[in-house]
Order: sequence, then structure tokens, then C-alpha cells
Amino acid sequence: MTTIEWSDGAPIYRQLKERVVAMMLDGLLKPGEALPSVRQVAAEYQLNPITVSRAYQELADEQLVEKRRGLGMFVTDGATKRLRSSERERFLNEEWPQIQERIQRLGLSVEELLDPKHKWGPK
Repeated sequence: MTTIEWSDGAPIYRQLKERVVAMMLDGLLKPGEALPSVRQVAAEYQLNPITVSRAYQELADEQLVEKRRGLGMFVTDGATKRLRSSERERFLNEEWPQIQERIQRLGLSVEELLDPKHKWGPK
């Protein structure tokens, strides 16, 4: 895992869970791979182990990881596919309408949005 900036906007366990989900979607955690241990994550990020356990439990409840007795938590087969599907659905239903509204409010055209010179800001 990389350095994490915790925000005050959401519980830390949820932010940790979202970070693990992002790592799965980015291919940094693949099906069958072990998650870092609760103790390791708690020590590395100076978190209460209960906070880490809660994040991991939510991932297990969603069948994205599974606990293997004595071995730890592992990414389940199909986790990335299920995540990508649910994240796409959430994006299209929740985030995209807000983005579309902002695009319309700003009067942006498709050409402006796809113009590569705007990708990194003014040149």
C-alpha cells in the first residue's frame, strides 16, 4: 500500500476499504492474492486494528475477499469483475449525471472535452 491521506469526510475504515477496492480495480491486488495482515496495516498507518478489521469485514461481506483460517484474507475469484461492474453502475447512476450537469452549465462542447491540449491544462 502507499501513503494514505485520511480525510474527515468519511470514517477511516471506509476510506481504507475504498483504497483496497481501488487497488483491486488497478490490478495491484489480484484474485488469489493475500491482503496485508490486519496487524501490518494497523502498524503501517497507525490505525486501531479494529478499524482495519472492520474494513476487511466489509470486503468479506461483499464477497470481495475471503478469510482462510490461519492464513489471512485473500482476494476472491471474480472480485475485480464484480467491482468493475458495480463501480460502473454507480458511476453512471450517481457521478455521471452530476458531471453532465456541470458540463452543460459551463457550456463545454465534446470537442473541448476531447481536446488533448486541455488534458494537462493550458500550454
